[in-house]
Amino acid sequence: MGSTAFPAFAQMAPEAAADAPQAAATSEDNSAIVVTATRRATSLQDVPINIAAVSAEQLSRQRIDDVRDIADFTPGVTIADTGPGSAGTIVLRGLNASDTDTTGATYDNALGVYLGEVPLYYDFKMLDLNRVEILLGPQGTLYGLGTLAGAIRNIPNRPDPTKWEAAWHGRVYGKNEASKAGYQLDGMINIPIVKDHIAFRSSTGYYSDPGFIDYPLLVKTPGVSNPQPDGFATVPPTSISQAGYDANLYRRKDLNFEKTFTTRNQLLFQVTDDLSVDFTYAYQHTKTDGGQYNSDGVLGTGKYESAARYAEPVDRQAHLASMEINAHVGEVFDVVATTAYTQVKNKRIGDNTDLLLDLDYDYETFPQFTSWNESENTRKQFNQEIRLVSTHGGPFSWVVGGFFNEQKLQADYREHVPGHPWVEFGTQPNPDEIEYASFNRSKVTEKAVFGEGTFKITPEWQVTAGGRYFSYTSRVSGRAVTPLLGDPISPYDLAPAGGTTEKSGGVWKFNTSYKFSPGLMLYATYSKGYRIGGPNTVAPCVLPLKPPPFQNVCALPNELQYGPDSTKNLEVGIRAELFNRKLTLNVNAFSIDWSGIQVASATVNGIVGITVNGGKAKSEGFDASFQLRPIDGLSIQGTYSYTNARLTEDVPAIIAVNSPAATYPSRPIQLDALKGDRLPGSTRNSGSLGVSYTMPLLGGDLIGDWTATYRGDVVTRLGWDRAYGDKLPGFVLHRASLTWQNDTFTIGAFANNIFNKFAITAVSNDRSRVGLNDGVVLRYLRNTVITPRTFGLEFRVKY
Repeated sequence: MGSTAFPAFAQMAPEAAADAPQAAATSEDNSAIVVTATRRATSLQDVPINIAAVSAEQLSRQRIDDVRDIADFTPGVTIADTGPGSAGTIVLRGLNASDTDTTGATYDNALGVYLGEVPLYYDFKMLDLNRVEILLGPQGTLYGLGTLAGAIRNIPNRPDPTKWEAAWHGRVYGKNEASKAGYQLDGMINIPIVKDHIAFRSSTGYYSDPGFIDYPLLVKTPGVSNPQPDGFATVPPTSISQAGYDANLYRRKDLNFEKTFTTRNQLLFQVTDDLSVDFTYAYQHTKTDGGQYNSDGVLGTGKYESAARYAEPVDRQAHLASMEINAHVGEVFDVVATTAYTQVKNKRIGDNTDLLLDLDYDYETFPQFTSWNESENTRKQFNQEIRLVSTHGGPFSWVVGGFFNEQKLQADYREHVPGHPWVEFGTQPNPDEIEYASFNRSKVTEKAVFGEGTFKITPEWQVTAGGRYFSYTSRVSGRAVTPLLGDPISPYDLAPAGGTTEKSGGVWKFNTSYKFSPGLMLYATYSKGYRIGGPNTVAPCVLPLKPPPFQNVCALPNELQYGPDSTKNLEVGIRAELFNRKLTLNVNAFSIDWSGIQVASATVNGIVGITVNGGKAKSEGFDASFQLRPIDGLSIQGTYSYTNARLTEDVPAIIAVNSPAATYPSRPIQLDALKGDRLPGSTRNSGSLGVSYTMPLLGGDLIGDWTATYRGDVVTRLGWDRAYGDKLPGFVLHRASLTWQNDTFTIGAFANNIFNKFAITAVSNDRSRVGLNDGVVLRYLRNTVITPRTFGLEFRVKY
């Protein structure tokens, strides 16, 4: 940190204050980084809970653009980079029980992702940030948004009413497997409108990534072109004839491209030295036309090719508007009050053909059969948080707060069967050839009070206790229709079904630390984490169910909602600065008991993905980091994390798979998860090692940086060896850069994935469906692949 290539790994004291505008200034050593995750500005080396911090310099030097890049430099974090179509799947300390997914996640309430003081699970670009703080472990006694596994806080630079500032940054690069170059252009301006009192700060950027996944098997005319031109098969074919291909199919290149526009704008009113108001508006819009996954070689497709019959565009946009008030009340306490409204909208189109083939309704009797689906989800959130932070001094300090959060979700979904003759026998007119449609509405309202108190028994020894009480209400309603079987075209034409649930509970935290010397501290924390339940986004069933041949694709009353889960966390850590601060060492050991696990499963009717509760698990391990500065200008740093996360009891009938493709008709199978099954989605072993060297040159500094990162193997689902899952091998990646900079200019060259390593990080669907379904080649097994070798130039100017 500071000038180093890796984030410091630290722990913090449970005292709290508002973020100072530039609280995390960096300098030559880790201890100079100031963080505010405990709600009080505190030196990173002096805080006794588990936190990693990535400085602005580190973000710039390692080209960390969004949250997907953070895991390489943070022990205990696994993030599957699933491309620009989502924020990615983030797993902290192994606390995940659901299958991996090549499309990533657009929401996850196991952890909090913050922009400033506003919680929002979204991958806002990391432009003009002061630092990123990653907290591992429950945070419900200090933060309005109670979290089970931890929080990632993006701390922006605040407007400065004292001076003008401006900067711009550009990057141009090439990528193996891509047919075009990529580029990024962004800038920042800070304007003191009224000196010392009013300031405006804006950061805006545009990202154009070329992509590298081709779609060579797209159907030319849906409903007319044959997606399997050479006819039904008795064994899976490995290729398609050229004549059949030319008549029915075509190729598009680099469909997982990214086009992202992002902006963040802040207006600060510094009314007095003791009162300020900060207004923020942030917006980001991302487009892509395909996923970052291959099709496991089906029909001869390659490592960077998808066998989908349709392009799969995703359109994502997020708005964030907030007002933050900071007030200093006498010499007693500070007040921080935040009000925010956020909206995230996702539109997605996907190849739906294999899903309908699995229903075994003889769709394959129409040789030109294909299907595509479209979904549109809008998540709106309104939240308010107020906290009081003591400033009166003395041996006792405290934080108390209140939190209100209301989240609404509107989900619309449709499946189309273009050209299928059955359309004419269904509901008429049906111009969009809809086979299935549904909507789902939900509203979750949470209220909470929280707080912590810290007492210094001696200047070296402190103890902390904290608690949280919360309650939430979850309401869900919706409806599904099957127009080919006589239902209306729109689900809104029928009365919705649904239900409501309410829960309340509490969490607690105890922490103590002792400083044996200014450079040596031992700490311990015992805490409870809690994640609220919520609604599943599947249309509710209307009972009694319709008999065959009607499709009942819906959630039964016990499948509409899922309940809360909780953890008990014990951790012990040591932080040391040795040899006159030439060596910084941080080690943390943890043990987590997880009960009532929220895990992905499927509905009984239609095998639609839902979340259910079941079982207990344990995650234990340790994290470590070091930084060695043996001589001036040279820094060697590294991290290592070991996480052993597994079930501790059998969970019957929770793993949803289909019967093997050779079995016809296919039927859903519910397999048992067993005690000892490894939790999916996270690596047991991960680490990083880097060297950076700085030397003066031509009135500036020449900086060389080399970094290697290791991600260990990952299993794709519970009981992967019984449930047609995968164990994905680990891999090592290398990146390097050479940069010259002075106070105004920066110019450099860089390369990521230097040796062009090919690796898979996530899998969607399972191997039970590899092969044929009544002669049709199934192709929806998908593997997320890492980005191939990338190399380019970068420029930066500061004014």
